[in-house]
Amino acid sequence: MRTLYNILFIIFFALSSPYYFWRMRRRGNWRPGFPERFARYSPALKQVLTNRHVLWLHAVSVGEVNLCTQLIRALEPRVPNVKIVVSTTTTTGMAELRRRLPSHISKIYYPIDRRRFVNRALAVINPEAIVLVEAEIWPNFLWRAQRLNLPVFLANARLSDKSFRGYRRFGFLFKPLFASFAGVGAQNETDAARLREVGCRPEAIHIVGNLKFDAAKLDERRSLDVPAMLRQLGAPADAQILVAGSTHDGEEMLLVEITRRLRARFPKLFLVLVPRHFERCGELGRKLRERDVKFICRGDIFANMQLREGEAECLLVNTTGELRHFYEHATLTFVGKSITAIGGQNPIEPGALGKAMVFGPNMQNFADAARSFLAQDAAMQVHNPDELEKAFAVLLADENRRAELGRNALKVVRENLGALDRTVEMVVEKLGRRGIYVTPQK
Repeated sequence: MRTLYNILFIIFFALSSPYYFWRMRRRGNWRPGFPERFARYSPALKQVLTNRHVLWLHAVSVGEVNLCTQLIRALEPRVPNVKIVVSTTTTTGMAELRRRLPSHISKIYYPIDRRRFVNRALAVINPEAIVLVEAEIWPNFLWRAQRLNLPVFLANARLSDKSFRGYRRFGFLFKPLFASFAGVGAQNETDAARLREVGCRPEAIHIVGNLKFDAAKLDERRSLDVPAMLRQLGAPADAQILVAGSTHDGEEMLLVEITRRLRARFPKLFLVLVPRHFERCGELGRKLRERDVKFICRGDIFANMQLREGEAECLLVNTTGELRHFYEHATLTFVGKSITAIGGQNPIEPGALGKAMVFGPNMQNFADAARSFLAQDAAMQVHNPDELEKAFAVLLADENRRAELGRNALKVVRENLGALDRTVEMVVEKLGRRGIYVTPQK
C-alpha cells in the first residue's frame, strides 16, 4: 500500500505542480524559504536545533496560524526547555507567522509529502512530538513519525462532511494513520464520534472544545487605526460601517448591489470588503470598476491621502491579517462563504468583539459555533439575498437590536473559553512522560 501511495503521489505531484506553483507565484513572495518545501534547511536552523528538545507544530494556512500562535503562547511557559518549530504550507501563512511570533520561534515550510523529503525533514528537526492544528493528514509524514516512535497530536480536530466521507472511503489507508495519533483534541462529541469511526483510538480522543473561541483573544491589543483610515477615505465620523469578512466569489458584487440600494435609506453606509483570498482583489477591482463602484484598495492608502465625503463608497482590503481590526469598528458584520459559496467562515471573531452579525445558510465548517450563536439570539441567519438585504435594513435601523445581538454573541464566546488550556494539558502530559521538564499548571 505504501509503495502504491508513493507511486500515485509522484504522478499526482507531477500533474498538479504547475497549478500549485502558479498559485504560489500569484500570491507572491514565494522564493524565500522555497527549498524548505523539499526539506532543504539553512545551516542556521540546524545549528539552533542541535542538542535541543524540539516541539514541531504545523498550521496549514492563515486560518490555522491564528490558532497555532495562541497555542504556542500557551505552551511556551509550560515547556521552558523546549525549542518550538512551527511550519505552514502557504506563503500567506508564513507571512502571518512572521508577523505574529517572535524570532526565537523557528518558522519553516512544511515538506512535500514525498518519502525522502519527509525523512530528511524529520531527521533535521528531530522533534520530541508533533502537533497538527486541525486535520492535515499526509501519509508519508505520519508513517515516518510512527517509525521514529514520535507522538503526534491533532489539535482542534474536526471532520467536514466531505473529508469524513473521503477518509471512510479510503479507510484501508487512513484508519491506521488515525489510530497512530497519541492525542486528538476534538471540538465536540459529534466530531469525536466521527474520529472514532475513521480510526482514532477512543482513549486518545479528548473533547476539549473549539480552539477558535480562545483564539479570538478578547483582550488582544490592536494597532491599526481603522477610524483614521476611514476618515481618510471621506467616511463621516458617524458612518455606518458594514464589514463583510472572508468573502468568496459572488458575494462581493452581491453586497455592493445591496449596499447601493440600502443607501437610499442609510446614506452614511460604507462598505468594507475583506475577501478570504486577497489575490482575488485584482479581478474584484476590475468588476467593481465595470459597475462604476467608487472604491479604494487598502494597499493603495498612503499617509497624506484625504478624500472628500462621497469620493469612496467601498474599501477593498487586499492585505492579510487585518480582518479583526475592521470587525472591531463595524456597525454590522457579514460572515462570508455562507450565501453564494458553501462552508462558511469564522463567526467567532465578530462574536468575540460583540458585533452584530449576519450569515447565510451555508455554515457547514462552523456548524456548532453557528448553532450556538443562533440558539442564544446572538446572530441572524438568512437563506437568500433578499433576506440578507432585509436583515441588513432591520439592523441598520435598530441600534438596540444590534447591541443586543452583540452582547449575546460576546456571552456565547465567553461561555466557550477553555479549549486552549485543555489542549495544552493533552500535549504537555505526553511530553512529561518523555522526560521533558514541564511546569505545573497555574
